[in-house]
Amino acid sequence: MWLMCFFDLPVGTKQQRKMASKFRIHLKDDGFIMLQFSVYARLCRGEDGSTKHIERIRSKCPKEGSIRLLTITDKQYGRMKLMLGTAKKTEEIAGEQLVLL
Repeated sequence: MWLMCFFDLPVGTKQQRKMASKFRIHLKDDGFIMLQFSVYARLCRGEDGSTKHIERIRSKCPKEGSIRLLTITDKQYGRMKLMLGTAKKTEEIAGEQLVLL
């Protein structure tokens, strides 16, 4: 199961930029990989694992902006199409993790 995090955080002031940066660092520290600047994904072991990470995100939410979370199956994630560019090295590594689990 994959947990997707989409967010739009304000960055108009120095304090807002700092909070947005701290949130992104929290996602990376929690094992998320960046797909796009405001789109992160993490592989979870089932519903319990995704619930744990959802609660971690909830505890680190900035007071302003919007954050959306979506859980999808590994099969659905595998059907994602990349229309421009190439997959980043971190995305390729995440695919290899599927074999190990």
